[in-house]
Amino acid sequence: MSDMPKGTILQRDKETYAIRVTPPSGVVTPQELEAVAAVARKYDVPMLKITSGQRFALIGLKEKDLHAACSELPFRVAGHYVQACPGNQWCQLARQNALEMAGVIEEKFRTFDGPAKIKMGVSGCGTCCAESYVRDIGLVGTSKGWNILVGGNSGGRARIADVLAKDLPDDEAVGLLERFLEYYKTNGKTKQRVARFVEARGIESIREALL
Repeated sequence: MSDMPKGTILQRDKETYAIRVTPPSGVVTPQELEAVAAVARKYDVPMLKITSGQRFALIGLKEKDLHAACSELPFRVAGHYVQACPGNQWCQLARQNALEMAGVIEEKFRTFDGPAKIKMGVSGCGTCCAESYVRDIGLVGTSKGWNILVGGNSGGRARIADVLAKDLPDDEAVGLLERFLEYYKTNGKTKQRVARFVEARGIESIREALL
């Protein structure tokens, strides 16, 4: 099949495929869970897995079922994603509304077309339950606003993100993210993840360009 759905991953058996779907900020309703389960039953998916990025992986799909399964799932397949903690709507430790901020970021940047994929984490406090320090872009809530982090990675060349700015209110945080992503898009190399981009440029150079 030449027109595989974006993000399709060939499995070890060289015959079946995995797809990953993205509930916004990892939040699901009972109806959406039931819809995912219905797709898994209908297409005899042998494994459903919750990923570290708060997504669902459907593993072992047959090639002939890929497009139909993707069209019947209640969430978008592949692409950038934003994971988030429950934030101050629910958690007594949180300082900021992580779910609301994650929703704004998801809506604004979901179609961002940059050098490589983007993983974002929005944590309502320094406990960092959304793994903000090891994501391409991270936000961490403080009592004064948001700390903006760039250049994290949890892969084989793991990297703790650098702090780009501190204690920004919501609108300034989103504005800085937009400027950073455009800077990355303009200056990053094809398939160069944010961690490698920040290493190459240096955080001081990036701050000078954006702040």
